[in-house]
Amino acid sequence: MDVQDSVTADAPQETPKEERTRVRRVATAAIVGTTVEWFDFYLYATMASIVFGKVFFPGGDSQTATLQSFATFAVGFIARPIGGIVFGRIGDRIGRKNMLVVTFTMMGVATTGIGLLPGYAQIGIWAPILLVVLRVVQGMGAGAEFAGAAVVSYEHARPGRRGSQGAWPALGLNIGVVLSSLSITLLTLNGDKFLLAGGWRIPFILSIVLVGVGVWIRRIVPETPAYEADREKAQQVKFVDVLRTHWRAALVVFAIALGYSALTYIYKTFSVAYLTEFQGVGANASSTAVLIAALIAIAVIPFFGRLSDAISSKRVNIIGGALSIAFAFPFLWLLKDGQTWAIILGVGLGAGVVSPMIFAAQGSLLSRQFPTEARSTGVGTARELGAALAGAVVPLAALGLVTSSPTNSTVGVSVILVGLGVLVVIGGVFEQGRRHSTEKN
Repeated sequence: MDVQDSVTADAPQETPKEERTRVRRVATAAIVGTTVEWFDFYLYATMASIVFGKVFFPGGDSQTATLQSFATFAVGFIARPIGGIVFGRIGDRIGRKNMLVVTFTMMGVATTGIGLLPGYAQIGIWAPILLVVLRVVQGMGAGAEFAGAAVVSYEHARPGRRGSQGAWPALGLNIGVVLSSLSITLLTLNGDKFLLAGGWRIPFILSIVLVGVGVWIRRIVPETPAYEADREKAQQVKFVDVLRTHWRAALVVFAIALGYSALTYIYKTFSVAYLTEFQGVGANASSTAVLIAALIAIAVIPFFGRLSDAISSKRVNIIGGALSIAFAFPFLWLLKDGQTWAIILGVGLGAGVVSPMIFAAQGSLLSRQFPTEARSTGVGTARELGAALAGAVVPLAALGLVTSSPTNSTVGVSVILVGLGVLVVIGGVFEQGRRHSTEKN
């Protein structure tokens, strides 16, 4: 039996009231953390599609500036695996709680800094340089965020509830998308003029309020019982030993993270850029579609979490991957239609149902691939390597395919979506959780 099984089984040293208080605190910390992460990251992704090419790069061809802006978005994903490796290891050495406070602070300070950064017209070449530096810091902090929140949620959960509690970070993700999309929608009610004139800075600067609340909440969350029981063993495990001993588990996490992350960024990020550049759709319409999708996701994620408890996170993940394959061509057909109803339907199904189904299963599925002493390192490293490759390459490649096509065809993007769905399914089929736990979820 996994140490996690035995520790949670012995947890009745707590009174029922103490357990409920602990679980509420963990839920709040996990949800608030991923809310801020994805408020920051989706806000950046959207502004990279609409604003940053005009603010931080020299004037010229708008499509070229957008591609340059997307490149800075990709830089953050290059930094993510560094953060995942470094802070994932720190999570195994000094504890999950301390690591999450540090990375959360890094991410929030960098986001506020972006909101205060002068543009190219004020400081010239230093504008894109400093933007890249802040993006790297933001990426390193975010690199450990989901893995840390998922591991904490999983290790605080009783057997039979790991699917539900493991879905908390996925819920936070979509709350973050709602807040960022709502911000953009409000800022573009009268068109993009106010946004481009400096209104885009407001949500970046105000995010520091969320960071302050999040740091306070995380400081009062107790360390996980599983880690406390295995602290000495976790501190002695070397990074190379984690990858050498658990390489199969690392490949599973890598494949699922790569497939899911790339799907999500095509649904949410590529779609905004495509609609703006090639369909003449304003920021308000596309951000409203993403907002509606996130609201749908918030409603369905708890169901998918409970479904993971009922039929296993492995099966939920595989079903989600299969649905993404089936939806690959219809999604791009709906975007190409260019009508508001079609955009809302396409983004709503892709980003509101298909990708949340896969993501809701990940908190439990990815955490159970590794034993307690290697969990933070293993999940943080493998997941962020996959997410980095997805974020750095796939949206840019998809946009490049459309740009290079004489007819701006989206067939190549649909083929990419099919491949990503296959990758998610394969990762689920070969998952390694049974090696470390008797629990199916």
